[in-house]
Amino acid sequence: MAAQKEAWGTRVGLILAMAGNAVGLGNFLRFPVQAVNNGGGAFIIPYIICFLVMGIPLLWIEWASGRYGGKFGHHSTPFILDKMDKRRIWKYIGVFGIFTNVAVAAYYCYIESWTMSYVFHSLIGTFNDMSQGDVSSFFDKYLNVKESTTGIPYEAVVFYILCLILNTYILSRGLHGVERAAKIGVPMLLVFGAFLGIRSLTMGTSMATAEFPDANSIAGLNFLWTPAFDSLANPTVWLNAAGQIFFTLSVGMGTIHCYAAYVNSKDDIALNAMSAGWMNEFVEVVLGSLIVIPLAAGFFGVEWLKDNAGFGMAFRTMPYMFEQWGGALSALAGMMWFGLLFFAGITSSLAMGTPWMGFMRDEFGFNRNKGALSFGLIVLIIGLPTVLIYNIATSGAVNSFVFDEYDYWAGTVSLVVFALFETVLFVWVFGLTKGWKEINEGGDIKVPSFYKPIIKWVTPFLLISVFIGSLITPKDNDWISAFKNGWELDNSSIIKKIANSGLKEQIAAATDPIEMARLQTQLEYTNYARILLLLLFAGICLMVYKAYLKRLKEGRN
Repeated sequence: MAAQKEAWGTRVGLILAMAGNAVGLGNFLRFPVQAVNNGGGAFIIPYIICFLVMGIPLLWIEWASGRYGGKFGHHSTPFILDKMDKRRIWKYIGVFGIFTNVAVAAYYCYIESWTMSYVFHSLIGTFNDMSQGDVSSFFDKYLNVKESTTGIPYEAVVFYILCLILNTYILSRGLHGVERAAKIGVPMLLVFGAFLGIRSLTMGTSMATAEFPDANSIAGLNFLWTPAFDSLANPTVWLNAAGQIFFTLSVGMGTIHCYAAYVNSKDDIALNAMSAGWMNEFVEVVLGSLIVIPLAAGFFGVEWLKDNAGFGMAFRTMPYMFEQWGGALSALAGMMWFGLLFFAGITSSLAMGTPWMGFMRDEFGFNRNKGALSFGLIVLIIGLPTVLIYNIATSGAVNSFVFDEYDYWAGTVSLVVFALFETVLFVWVFGLTKGWKEINEGGDIKVPSFYKPIIKWVTPFLLISVFIGSLITPKDNDWISAFKNGWELDNSSIIKKIANSGLKEQIAAATDPIEMARLQTQLEYTNYARILLLLLFAGICLMVYKAYLKRLKEGRN
C-alpha cells in the first residue's frame, strides 16, 4: 500500500517551489550567452514563440499528468505514465524522469558547490587585489587535480560534499523542507538579482580601470540586445531557442510531475503553471540579461566574451569586477552574486531529489530520511567522477570530460526524448479530450481553446523537429547549405557523438605525443562516463521492474 500522501502547505509555497525548480544557474549563465550567439535582441522573438507554443503547453502537460497520477497515489514518472496507459513500455519510458534527475544532480550540485565556495572566498577577501588573470587562474587551480600532490582537489571535494549534505538534509524534511527553502531562496534570489542588475546599469563608464580603460556596462548591454534580424531565417537559431526553453523550464525531467502529484485533485494547475513559467521568464530575460553580459562585455570586450562564454565565465570574471567597486561593497556584491547563484542552484537541485524519493517511498516503503540519504549517496557515487576528473590536463586547460558527457546525455538529449514521449502519450494515447479536462479541472482560469490544436499538433511537431535536428545536425550547423549542397553530419550531432567522431578525428590528426595521450585519456573517460550513465539507467529500470512485480504480488496493479 502506498505511503500516506504529503501535500503542499500553501499555494504560494507550491508556486515558489515550481519557480525555484525552473529558475536555475542557466537563467544567469546560459541564456545571455545564447542570446548573444543567436542574433542578440532578435533571439527573443523565436525564444518567446517557443515559450508560448512549446514551453507553456509542456508545463500544462506535465502538471496535468503529475496531478492525475497523484490521484492514484503515484509520485514518480514510471507509474504516473503507467497509470495513463497500461502498456508496460510507459513505465520504462518513465525511467527517464528519475534517471535524468539523478544524473543531472551529479554534476549540477558540483556547479552549485562552486557558488558556495565563492560566497566564502568573497566574504574572507580572497580576491582582494587580484588581477583578472589571477582570478581566472584561481578558478583553474580550484578545479585542477594536478595542483594537488595526491591528485585530489580537496577544496572542491569538501564543498561538493557539503553541498550534497545540505541538499540531503532539506530533502529529509519532505515537502515542508523544500517549500521553506523555496520561500527563502526565491525571494532572496530576486532581491540580490535586482540590486546587482541596477548596479550594473548605473555604472556606465565608471567601470573603466587602468587594466581595462574602455570598460562600459551600457556598451555591454547594447551588445546583448542589438538585434540581428537576419538570424530569424536560420533554423539553428530556432533550434537553440527551443533548446533554451527546455533547459530553463526544467521540462522533460520529471520534477514537475512529481511536484504536481502532491497537488490536491481539485486544485488549480492551469494558472499555477502559468505563474511559475512567467516568473522564470522574468528572472531569465530581465535579471539574467542585466548582470553577467553587460559587465563582462563592458569590461573585457565582445571577442573575449565569445571565447569564454560558458558556466565558468562568471567565476573567472565577476570577482575581479566586483573588486573594482571597492571595500565592503565588493565583498557584499560577491556574496550577493554567488549567493544568488547558490539559491538558484539549490532550489533546482532539491527538485531533482523529489522524483527519486517519491519512487522509493511509493514502491519500497522508504521514509523521508532513508529516501533523502539514498539520493545523496547515489548522487555522490555518480557525481564524484565529475569532481575528480574535471580537470586533469597537464597544460592547465580545463577538460571536463565526465562533466560534459553527463550534461550532454542526461541534461540535453534525455530531456528532449522524454518530453517527446510524454507529449505523444498525453495527446495521442491518454487522449487530448481527457487531458484537456484534466488541465482545466479546478482551474482559476480557463485555458484558451486555441491552445488545443497547439498542444495536439504544434508542440509535438516542434519536439520532433528538435529531436531530429539534434540527431542529424549538419556540418557547422549550416542548415541552408546542407539542404542545397548535400548533408554532411556535424560532430555535434547525436549520431556523430555516439561514435565519438570528433574526438577520434583529433586523435588521428595529433602529432604531439603529449597531446595524443591527453586525447586518448579523454576518449577513455568519455566512455567510462557513458558506461556509468547506462548502468544508472539500467539499474533504475531493474528497480521499476521489481516494483512492478511487487505491485502484482500485492494486487496494486
